[in-house]
Amino acid sequence: MSFDWSAFLWSLPVTLAATALLMGLTFGWARAAGRHSVVDTVWGLGFVLVAAVAYAVSGAGADRARATVVVLLTALWGVRLATHVALRARGHGEDRRYAELLDQAGGDRTGTALRRIYLPQGAVMWFVSLPVQVAMFQPDGLSWLAFVGVAVWAVGVFFEAVGDWQLGRFTADPASQGTVLDTGLWRYTRHPNYFGDACVWWGLWIVAGSAWPGVLTVLSPVLMTWLLAKGTGKPLLEKDIGSRRPGYQDYVERTSGFLPRPPKR
Repeated sequence: MSFDWSAFLWSLPVTLAATALLMGLTFGWARAAGRHSVVDTVWGLGFVLVAAVAYAVSGAGADRARATVVVLLTALWGVRLATHVALRARGHGEDRRYAELLDQAGGDRTGTALRRIYLPQGAVMWFVSLPVQVAMFQPDGLSWLAFVGVAVWAVGVFFEAVGDWQLGRFTADPASQGTVLDTGLWRYTRHPNYFGDACVWWGLWIVAGSAWPGVLTVLSPVLMTWLLAKGTGKPLLEKDIGSRRPGYQDYVERTSGFLPRPPKR
């Protein structure tokens, strides 16, 4: 059985509409809550929504085992991330990044938020999720390469979850004030959670790419990796941390910025 292009292409505006609706509802929630950082909690859940919508509209010719595995992998990653971000933000005000962005907007804070926060995040969410969307329509069963993708996904979830847990323990310890976390996974990469996030999406792409035409969605994990390593992830975070922690530059000089490797002596 061949890939049902007509069903897949018909589904794209449906998932795009679901993404736009979610961003609109999130904007309303943010206005009511008084902080736009709630969009960070919705980020992981948005991918789950796109996967679920694509699964629901996929045709009878799709392999249900592959589709179910991809939905579950996406849901496990998205729900864990959303839960972590929600717990981390509890009791805090607006995120410093969003506050600075909106302070520069002058009087048009609403328009700036829509253009600079919600529209880009919705667009990236939809584009990065294309491997997941394609997998919902693939008629081929799971191959050994698909299980390689699951293994890469598992490595990513491990780095992301353990890195977040280690950072949470570190920041909760009063003795860590003014110091830099350089133990555990943070000894080998300055951003184990970002590296893990990239692995998650490369793993999902491998699952989709193990059957035609999933390989065509390779730009989705490329974009996610670039954003994490070179775009809005690592550079902005390190600029903020470097201005607040005097020992951070030494940590930067001896520790890999993204890919895990032993620290320099």
